[in-house]
Amino acid sequence: MKKYLVFFILLNVSLLSFAQKEEMKLITLRTSDTEVKIMNYGARIHQLKFRDTDLALGFDSPEEYTTHRQNFGSVIGRYIGRILGGYLNIDGNEYMLQIRHNGDCSHGGSPNFGERYWKILSQNDTTTTLRYISPDGENGFPGELTLDVTYTLTKTQDLRIDYKATTTKPTVLNIANHNFFNMTGDHASDVLDEELWLDADSFAVYNMEKRVTGKLAPVHGSPFDFRKPHVIGERIDASNSQLNVTKGYDHCYRLNTNGDLSRPAARLVDKRTNITLEVYTTEPAMQVYTANGHKGDMIGKGGKPHNRRNAICFETMHFPDSPNNPQWPSTVLRPGETFRSTTIFHFINGISK
Repeated sequence: MKKYLVFFILLNVSLLSFAQKEEMKLITLRTSDTEVKIMNYGARIHQLKFRDTDLALGFDSPEEYTTHRQNFGSVIGRYIGRILGGYLNIDGNEYMLQIRHNGDCSHGGSPNFGERYWKILSQNDTTTTLRYISPDGENGFPGELTLDVTYTLTKTQDLRIDYKATTTKPTVLNIANHNFFNMTGDHASDVLDEELWLDADSFAVYNMEKRVTGKLAPVHGSPFDFRKPHVIGERIDASNSQLNVTKGYDHCYRLNTNGDLSRPAARLVDKRTNITLEVYTTEPAMQVYTANGHKGDMIGKGGKPHNRRNAICFETMHFPDSPNNPQWPSTVLRPGETFRSTTIFHFINGISK
């Protein structure tokens, strides 16, 4: 009898899993110069073509994202970056979050929002809105969170990303799109010759375990100073304690733009393809990552390997571990409030200074 009962339970679990299996969907947005393909898996950018050059790392088939479990182009949450020790205290209520790397809650745990199927609320030729409802207690985070992400292609060659979220309990929220940009036209090629400018005077400091200390360091006189344009590879291997921790750029900059969408926070120029990318955001900070962890053993689009430093990420966000660092902008979201954030990637056919 027990054998039959076990079989019955397993059968029902299997049927339930089958019934809950989601369908992979792809949404195409187009303007005259730009084409973007958005997946409902992770609300991610699968393809980002400007003037026929695909600027986004990824895989040929949408299904490969589920097997490789990479963050390429996805929306990361509930909290991008680390919350140290997985410890969260809101209004005197303590929460233990799911712990991953080095005993911290990283990128909101696993699965994070980039590994979930989102509901497509609307779509047309130039815009789409997707929704994910994160249940109360998912990966330890309090409150049922309803998050809408809207991608819009504009006539001025912008990819605009608008975020909107509400919660049923006080919680924390720090979300960003994790696209890996490569503007060289060859995704196996590194981005070290691309020229970078950042409107930032300081960045968050790590200890030797790549955990933020709660302190900011000035960029002045360091390899992190991009207030005047520098080629990415010019100082990436310089003798520097912070670069030694990350083996390249992987740091969160405090932006000077103060949420002003009329001011660019970053500019990236590739002189080979003659393409310029400008980043605008309402967020106070931005993680800049140069794909130092890629090893060439993962095959991407067109059979090209993801070699070391073959991309750069602009993760517009709040600081890592802000809940445990009250000196940094708060990431707390409460019932009755609506979180809103906007990031714009603006593409220029030509060299912009």
